[in-house]
Amino acid sequence: MAQYVPLPGSQKNVLPNSRLAGPVDPSTLASVTVRIRSVSDPATLVQKAYELAKTPLADRKYLTHEELAEQHGASKEDLDMIEHFAQQHDLKVAHRSAGERAVVLQGRLGDLLGAFHADVQMYHHAAGTYRGRRGEISLPQELSKIVTGVFGFDTRPKHREPHRQKSAAQNGPGNGNGVAATVFAKRYNFPPQLDGTGQTIGIIELGGGYRRSDLNAFFKEIGVPTPQVSSVSIDHAGNHPSTPDSDDGEVMLDIEVAGAVAPKAKYVVYFAPNIGDQGFLDAISAAVHDSERKPSVISISWGSPEVSTDEQGLKAYHELFAAAASLGITVCAASGDHGTANLDAGHWDGKIHVNHPACDDLVLGCGGTQITGGRDVVWNDGTPFNVNVQGGGGWATGGGVSAAFPVPAYQKNAGIDPVSIDSGTAGRGVPDIAMSATNYFTRVDTSEGPSGGTSAVAPLMAALVAQLNQGKAKNVGFLNPFLYANASKGIFNDVTSGTNAIKNTIKGYQAASGWDACTGLGTPDGTAILNHLA
Repeated sequence: MAQYVPLPGSQKNVLPNSRLAGPVDPSTLASVTVRIRSVSDPATLVQKAYELAKTPLADRKYLTHEELAEQHGASKEDLDMIEHFAQQHDLKVAHRSAGERAVVLQGRLGDLLGAFHADVQMYHHAAGTYRGRRGEISLPQELSKIVTGVFGFDTRPKHREPHRQKSAAQNGPGNGNGVAATVFAKRYNFPPQLDGTGQTIGIIELGGGYRRSDLNAFFKEIGVPTPQVSSVSIDHAGNHPSTPDSDDGEVMLDIEVAGAVAPKAKYVVYFAPNIGDQGFLDAISAAVHDSERKPSVISISWGSPEVSTDEQGLKAYHELFAAAASLGITVCAASGDHGTANLDAGHWDGKIHVNHPACDDLVLGCGGTQITGGRDVVWNDGTPFNVNVQGGGGWATGGGVSAAFPVPAYQKNAGIDPVSIDSGTAGRGVPDIAMSATNYFTRVDTSEGPSGGTSAVAPLMAALVAQLNQGKAKNVGFLNPFLYANASKGIFNDVTSGTNAIKNTIKGYQAASGWDACTGLGTPDGTAILNHLA
């Protein structure tokens, strides 16, 4: 019998306030994604991301997908070993990719648990009943140096937080229905002559769907051509629209915000199931490694508290974002919609959190403002958490200091040393930028009304990146180092008023001159950024 050893970084706990519901059904069909080591040191890919960002834009040579797979993919020998392991445990190989460094194994849950010696039970939680994993995953010793992560046993959902306000009559933008994203693009001086031509924007979704009839009606109402939208199914998920109060709200918000500003870009929506890190990682991996559609920017409005992802997961995401940077792909992610709690009233554990993946230093973290008296201030509706009201209250921009990622060089070099108000330790500060998080006109399943949240800021920033790529005739890629190095050159409007504390609930950070953990460097001046890129 093979000797088993723990998989480093796989230690996991169930959600706080979970109650044991009982054992899992071993006959349930399930899958896990096994992530494999690279043929090269993963640190070299992260280093390449930073080196590319320092290189003048005209001189940058990004990797092709083929070069990425060859130089930083998995070896055939390692993939074959995983396939042999699967056969020994009556498991089927559903997907195998050297470039993605991943093998998806399918089979009965009991066989999967036996193969990886995982402790998995069913749990009740306010978020719903889920399959939870405790402790470490174990592997045969001969695989311990090959496998870097195993995902799929734990199905706790990732959170999405579109702040959809009460719908008004179906009479288009204005009249209490919010305004089109084009209004905010004008406010933040996005280059009006650019429309995203030649670009592809990837959108990550963990549920919901879109209807073409809604998209056609929406874009007709705002006077913008309907963009080309297609979808990719991952792990048996797909485009499944249902009702306005479902995850459709997130999907439509993402497409409608970005599409209003960059209508000539192509949009690819990557749908994956909301089952913990497996679906999220697989969706991001599919987008990054998509050699057919080749997105130049990826928008992510989903996320969860940094602490909910184990060490193997944080590493897997980070390596995907490094791969994206090496290909010239910019990744924009929402910083969260419940201030420093980063969970809504029904799920909050009483602690301060930053949102992942926005807190990853290779990601452009997008925070939120609100427009008060004609100026941008920190987005905060001023309400406390209240589980007895719709939405639970406590809506405010996420932001804070990472406990997992150190202060990146681009923040250090700009004289920024973010310190947590909770632990007093320094770390990667988030967000990087902010824009309005309120009052976006949207149409969802024939229902029209205002929506918002930092879920709107990520696709708005993605649309600006598409414009920048078009304007420079080259992908700007990993943008954070440039933004911080040039922040003093008039490419941002500083936001100095407000807090992301939740009233009567949890302390927060204060807006201040320069970077802060509410609105980052401030609101971008799109045209100024375009003019300074070189």
